[in-house]
Amino acid sequence: MTVPSPRIDVHQHTVPPFYRELLAEAGIAEAGGRALPDWSAEAALELMDLLGTATAVVSVSTPGTGFLTDPAEAADVARRLNDFCAALPDEHPGRFGWFATLPMPDIAACATEAGRALDELGADGVTLLANNQGTYLGADGQDELWRMLDDRGAVVFVHPADLPAPTVENIPPFAVDFLLDTTRAAFLLIRNGIVRSYPNIRFILSHAGGFVPYASHRMAVTIAGDSGRSPLDVLDDFRTFYFDTALSSSPAALPTLLAFARPGHVLFGSDWPFAPTPAGQYFANGLDTGVDAATLRAVNHTNAQALFRRLGGTPVPAPPTTLRHSVRRTAARLVFQLVRPRTD
Repeated sequence: MTVPSPRIDVHQHTVPPFYRELLAEAGIAEAGGRALPDWSAEAALELMDLLGTATAVVSVSTPGTGFLTDPAEAADVARRLNDFCAALPDEHPGRFGWFATLPMPDIAACATEAGRALDELGADGVTLLANNQGTYLGADGQDELWRMLDDRGAVVFVHPADLPAPTVENIPPFAVDFLLDTTRAAFLLIRNGIVRSYPNIRFILSHAGGFVPYASHRMAVTIAGDSGRSPLDVLDDFRTFYFDTALSSSPAALPTLLAFARPGHVLFGSDWPFAPTPAGQYFANGLDTGVDAATLRAVNHTNAQALFRRLGGTPVPAPPTTLRHSVRRTAARLVFQLVRPRTD
């Protein structure tokens, strides 16, 4: 068994007391089919010490501010959440970072609050739910926000929300629907060219990207059929994503993720406190015993150090395109055009 190295947890949540009260007032007692858990900084630190986590980058989970219908109220709650999170690194030096909450779907308000959080409060990035009131990331009309985040080379943590559809009896959304929600957002971010138009944004997909690694080739062929691009180019776009291991470092999922993700793009995640401590231990152990020592170091902390400025790193550059790669992509594009169904 390899010896775990200190972890940087990029998928850990906070439930501030005032936010919990607001949710209760709105009749919300759960998220994704799981009861809202208790949270405190002290309990978070206890869990971190148990899992060997040095630093956790915390975020607010679904529903974010999406349960509020008044845009001004949503913007105010986002500000309060970000002020709360901004205090954690000062109160517990070295132990916490944070992703800012944005008042989606108001794009202008999101851009304003993202600027405040990143430029003034020292946020490590922003959290965006995969869908907000049925509108997915990557849809039309979001360019103002993407431009702002691209200018700052921001990290965007994509977290799932409830699907914009009725739940199915006996299927809790967090178990299945959340994975589809993340996959839908990833698909649109690639199909609609967001990752190409805004290459300085670093997107982290929660829970190993949902179904992205497993279904990547199927989705690439679909997008290539719509766009005429080479499926290999589309796959390259999917591999620009970063992925966390929250609830995903199992003997079935972890090999698929590591086989698909670009080197340097897999990060440790626990999903605490929505994932209870035993679940965190189970999946952390799956990582500790399922990979070699070098991969474990990279996933536990080296990859995150290269991603976050707070941790003193420089993002890992994309691999250069060689002549061989260019020829392969050109050939694949031509072959795909030959087998593409005719429309006339």
